[in-house]
Amino acid sequence: MSSNNETNLNSKSVIMGQRILLRDHSIGNKLFKSFLGKPIGISKPSPMQEYVSPFILSTYDSIYLCRKNIADLNLNLRCQELLEKLKHMDRRLWLRYRVYEYLRDRGYIVRSGIKFGTDFSVYELGPGLEHAPYVVTVIDENADLTPIDIVRLGRVSHSVRKKSVLAIASDRGDITFLVFKWIKL
Repeated sequence: MSSNNETNLNSKSVIMGQRILLRDHSIGNKLFKSFLGKPIGISKPSPMQEYVSPFILSTYDSIYLCRKNIADLNLNLRCQELLEKLKHMDRRLWLRYRVYEYLRDRGYIVRSGIKFGTDFSVYELGPGLEHAPYVVTVIDENADLTPIDIVRLGRVSHSVRKKSVLAIASDRGDITFLVFKWIKL
């Protein structure tokens, strides 16, 4: 993340379900340059452009900004309160967030993977600059994983030409990544 985005930004925001509506487009544009949030109503936004519409932040983007003190979303909630409020809507949120944060902290761009049937799609450069090379599915280390589950992971990633990553998160905070890749023999 570039250092000019690491200042405390303050903005009027509204919680809308599991997303945050960011009304201040100037702050939205600054955050979007680091692929945090995206402008509403733009199908394929470019970080090189400025937008005047409000921005929408994913649950994970919002928690990340709050925990890293990058932006004050002015929600009248502390980070922990925001996290608790959002966790009530999705019991697997914290598990997935830990993987999101791990990847973000290492410079990856993390977006929703719902259209691929996974938790995240992950970019090295960013949307619009490349196709996501990875799709990530997050599971708890105590989850049952059958051979059929593994085949499903591989089939999804193969059909969209991406590497399928299984992120296994432990209660201790450890994350193990397994990468599945189709090969021709």
